[in-house]
Amino acid sequence: MMLAFPPPATPFAMPTLPVSQTERLPRQGLILLAALSLCWGMNWPIMKIVLTEVPPLYFRGLCLILGGLGVLAIARLGGHSIAVPPGGWRRLSLLALFNIAGWNIPAIYGVLLLPSGRAALLGYTMPLWGVLLSAWILGERLTLRRVAALVLGMAGVIILMGGSLTGMLQAPLGVACMLLAALSWALGVVLMKRLPVAMPTTALTGWTMLLGGLPMLIAAVPLETGHLVVPGIWISLGIVYNIFIAFMFCYWAWNRIVLMVPVTVSSLSSLVTPLIGVLGGALLLGEQPGWNEALAAALILGAVATVSLRR
Repeated sequence: MMLAFPPPATPFAMPTLPVSQTERLPRQGLILLAALSLCWGMNWPIMKIVLTEVPPLYFRGLCLILGGLGVLAIARLGGHSIAVPPGGWRRLSLLALFNIAGWNIPAIYGVLLLPSGRAALLGYTMPLWGVLLSAWILGERLTLRRVAALVLGMAGVIILMGGSLTGMLQAPLGVACMLLAALSWALGVVLMKRLPVAMPTTALTGWTMLLGGLPMLIAAVPLETGHLVVPGIWISLGIVYNIFIAFMFCYWAWNRIVLMVPVTVSSLSSLVTPLIGVLGGALLLGEQPGWNEALAAALILGAVATVSLRR
């Protein structure tokens, strides 16, 4: 028997955000996507470097808490309300569970167990799960254009994996962590559409970061306090980058993109990020790119163009 997702009832019922639902990313969305892909992509090797000195739960929890407080402060300074509407806390908790905790906790351990670029690739199988979940839960149509874009994008990811598949199989726990993170992120994106919260994107971003990061920081106190050390200058700069760029800016930009277009379009558009992650790994960690990276780049950019551009 098929599972059904009826319209949400009280206490979830509330007015939805006045969000554009165009089939293509508008110019503002393309600019945000370019900045997001560069900043998030470069963060994969940066995370790998930071984790050499900072325990994972402290690293992620601290960045999320400080980033969330920063985003809420920006919202207040900009004159936006940060009040949560009636019934909104349960929705925010679900979004934080899947978009923040369900993605960040397994992803940070996946980065520890796998090369940074390869961990990024497994995490960005998210579009595959996102397309399938959006068709099931949201009823989004799997048009020929979207299926073609999905095939192009997944082909690019597989090519980027290349000869590292054998190495990945030698770290099955790392692979499992990244696939779990990808599935959780995909479900979180779908739920953001399915259970909208009537509040500005900035406030939505800040609260989900706080709700997702607080349990991680609480868990870190008994589990990781004995492993804390004073970080060096480069590690400290990596933490600052994560707070202000990877969390405050990138999460806000990603939520804006998700609310602009259908899940299929936003999910496939995210595929530019692992490409930057692989190139960033080559630049910062000495991971050598080759012809497969060039071919994968063409396929991934083709996939993004298929769903994002009018022509």
